[in-house]
Amino acid sequence: MAEPKIVECVPNFSEGRDMKVIEQIADAIKSVEGVELKDIDPGAATNRTVFTFIGEPDAVVEAAFRAIKKAAELIDMRKHKGAHPRIGATDVCPFVPVSGVTMDDCVELAKKLGKRVGEELGIPVYLYEYAATSPERRNLAYIRRGEYEALPEKLKELPPDFGPSEFNEWIAKTGATVIGAREFLIAYNINLNTTEKQYATDIAFELREKGRSARRGNIKPFYFRGEIIRYGKNHYPCGNCNFVAKTLDELEEHTRSAHGYSIKELLLLNNYDLNNLEGKAVKKPGMFKHCKAIGWYVDDYGIAQISINLTNYKVTPPHAVLEAARELAKERGLVVTGSEIVGLVPFPAMIQAGKFYLRQQDKSTGIPVRDIIHIAIRSLGLEDVAKFDPEEKIIGLPKIPEDALVRMETVDFVDEVSRESPAPGGGSVAALAGSLGAALASMVANLTANKHSRGEFKDRLISIAEKAQEVKDALIRAVDEDTQAFNDYLEALRMPKGTPEERKAREEAIQAGLKKAVRVPLRTAELSMEALKLAAEIAEIGNKASVSDAGVGAQIALTGVIGGVLNVLINLKDIKDREFVEDMKRRCAELESEAKMLAERVLAKVKFTIAEAER
Repeated sequence: MAEPKIVECVPNFSEGRDMKVIEQIADAIKSVEGVELKDIDPGAATNRTVFTFIGEPDAVVEAAFRAIKKAAELIDMRKHKGAHPRIGATDVCPFVPVSGVTMDDCVELAKKLGKRVGEELGIPVYLYEYAATSPERRNLAYIRRGEYEALPEKLKELPPDFGPSEFNEWIAKTGATVIGAREFLIAYNINLNTTEKQYATDIAFELREKGRSARRGNIKPFYFRGEIIRYGKNHYPCGNCNFVAKTLDELEEHTRSAHGYSIKELLLLNNYDLNNLEGKAVKKPGMFKHCKAIGWYVDDYGIAQISINLTNYKVTPPHAVLEAARELAKERGLVVTGSEIVGLVPFPAMIQAGKFYLRQQDKSTGIPVRDIIHIAIRSLGLEDVAKFDPEEKIIGLPKIPEDALVRMETVDFVDEVSRESPAPGGGSVAALAGSLGAALASMVANLTANKHSRGEFKDRLISIAEKAQEVKDALIRAVDEDTQAFNDYLEALRMPKGTPEERKAREEAIQAGLKKAVRVPLRTAELSMEALKLAAEIAEIGNKASVSDAGVGAQIALTGVIGGVLNVLINLKDIKDREFVEDMKRRCAELESEAKMLAERVLAKVKFTIAEAER
């Protein structure tokens, strides 16, 4: 299934006490269609509120702009006091890729917003993290050094990326803003069958990127019980083996060549002064990059947890950390009973986890998204200590609107088609037919795959099933898209036509509506063709006992192709763009011809296979 384009935005505003101000900023965000405000987290001591909202990229940028504008109107930085570092009314505003978008996309969003804030609102804007214009500006602390009070001098010494660089009365009120792009942070806790915080910490230190102090002696089963090894004069032990270097540079060469990491980078990560190591504990790295972890005891649950922040789940996903924690716990006589997502988790992370555990079971991953998510929830143990609602917890989870045609019961949908209203009609039925063809192709591929052991043949079958699921889901969406496209055309017909200007606008809208009404069924025909090809492929190599299902899949997918083509052709007659019309006719003719020939071959193959089985 094609991932929806979802971006998360997490702006931090310098107001955490006045709920009227906070509510007005929230209203500004909610005023943008296509944006969902997921969380508002105010803090009185910090005098700061963190908002979390998601949506399609352009909508999120618009919501962020409106929020920044409202904050500039309502918050006066000359009066602001709070425990948290800050530089402006909107202190920081990061974009986070969730699904269907890249970090580069979010960098462009940050630049787009930054330029608009600088030019339209007259607020200095600094770009940070992945959007930074120089290495040092990646660090938020570097940009925010000296905070709001140092802003007059900062604008001179560190010119903003957008907006004015001279301090004035307006900037005195608004301060500056830091806008950027960063990875999604997953707050993830792993539950242990113990009340000992120290046991959880022992495992946390093994997992986290910055690692732990190296020890020797009594390190089994609990490493923390050993004796700490320390650096001395001309004495630089390796934390991973018995090697001892005479200089830090020698140790650096050893850790890079023998263990694949930089000891200097590790020591800096632990806030060590590289010129003053004598007497300091030797460090060894943890197992995972982009992983921060500690152990704690949770009164509400009565257990110890490993509390983890995953700052780049694409490099270090939750399931990988969980499996390592399970092994480390077992070595210590402990049991991982489950895990917990605090806040939100991206859809791709859950899909990745579900597919990982399906592969562990030697099962096909070409199954419905809901089934993959179910496997992920159960395998991660996400309901061990609290309820996990996928609809609330997973960002980017594909959703079908409650009023969608495909949510109807079968009898209701058929009845709706049978009524005198023009929609849903042949286009929606064609899309449904194509989706059923893809579903049957996936079914036969999965039945066949689950009868074979690991290998290239099984991989091919799973690939067919996965592709068929993607096509199926796209065609399910097309059931409603076809009806909506026709409704857009009807709306254009209802536009006023009293003046020449109104008639011109109406005609342009009608032509645009007709072209949309053509492109949607064309896409249905193309997707149904993909379903037909997948049915044809699985009819050749799939389980012979299911060959009839592959044949039915091919035939109903052909219906999707022909149905899509017919709905294209009937809408062409009123389109005035002749070049567009001829191109559509050519593409339809090619699709129909190819589909009919392929369906005939599949039918012949299926009948031959059935006849062979009777002999």
